[in-house]
Amino acid sequence: MKLATRLPSERSLDPHDADRIADIRGRLIEIGDRWRTEHPLVARNQNAIGLCLFIASIIGVLADATLYVEGVIPWWLCVPLSAFWLSILHELEHDLIHWMYFRSSKRVHNAMMFGVWFFRPSTINPWIRRRLHLHHHQVSGTESDIEERALTNGERWGGHRMIKLIDQFVGMYLRPWHAKELARAYIREEAKSREEARELAEQLKRSYFPLGPVHYGLWHLFVILHAIALLGLSIPANPAYDALNVLAVVLLAPNAFRTFCLHFVSSNLHYFGDVEAHNVLQQTQVWTSKWLWPLHAFCFNFGGTHAIHHFLVRDPFYLRQAIAPDCQRVLREGGVRFDDYATFMRANRFVVNAPAHVEV
Repeated sequence: MKLATRLPSERSLDPHDADRIADIRGRLIEIGDRWRTEHPLVARNQNAIGLCLFIASIIGVLADATLYVEGVIPWWLCVPLSAFWLSILHELEHDLIHWMYFRSSKRVHNAMMFGVWFFRPSTINPWIRRRLHLHHHQVSGTESDIEERALTNGERWGGHRMIKLIDQFVGMYLRPWHAKELARAYIREEAKSREEARELAEQLKRSYFPLGPVHYGLWHLFVILHAIALLGLSIPANPAYDALNVLAVVLLAPNAFRTFCLHFVSSNLHYFGDVEAHNVLQQTQVWTSKWLWPLHAFCFNFGGTHAIHHFLVRDPFYLRQAIAPDCQRVLREGGVRFDDYATFMRANRFVVNAPAHVEV
């Protein structure tokens, strides 16, 4: 089992760590295989389940919007309800990036890719994100891991990190040189030629277009107008202002809320800076504390299941959640860290006594 489940990139690791990783991966495979045997109907219909979750989540968002517009539910209920449905769309996007649904039917696959992006316009183009995310799996916790570093992983806690978690565009505007450095580190590692480096640079420049600027432009306009209103300045009633308010409640605010929950968990769950390349034991921890559930409710228990995904990519998100208790026991026995919240004080460094500083 160890030889069969050791990846080529792990051959450079210390044999003890490589064996531990292989053993964990092998046991996770066994758990997943056993679950599939016990639930054959679910196991045989992965494409259909993914499509049903996709359709149900979109219906959920549209239903919440309708109920809000009709005055059936208040804004404070519509926002978290829609954020929950959008969190499922995020998980579907992640699975789609790993080709877990409709691999042989590109038309349906791409339609789902567009759908999860259209309803989550605050995110980057998922076709571009695919390469960034696969790169993340190869280099997690190292300098060129642009996907996690862009979410503030590895930064010292302070005003800028909190602002960027709340609003990624504002965070980039405040420190544009940092975004450029992340891009350069990624391109240096990923590009195999000057031509490819230029192509990657162009991809990164347009990664949010066209949906991202529209989303953030409308969201920032909404925030500014309501800040003006709080200062006591009246805003004349008009259809455009009313439409903006509705859009903010049914889509913009749910996406902002969901994004914060996910980015807060993900950026602190992953380790950065002093991890050994390809050593999955050092890439992420597992979060199980009950106080995290208000966040986990809107990122589908990301902190409790993401470490499983780093060891074993093959399982869709709903299966990872189903087998999480058994998998967590294996991870704990294998030496993966659990609930290491001191990482907040050391800028996500893996070494326990690491200083909490990083140049950004």
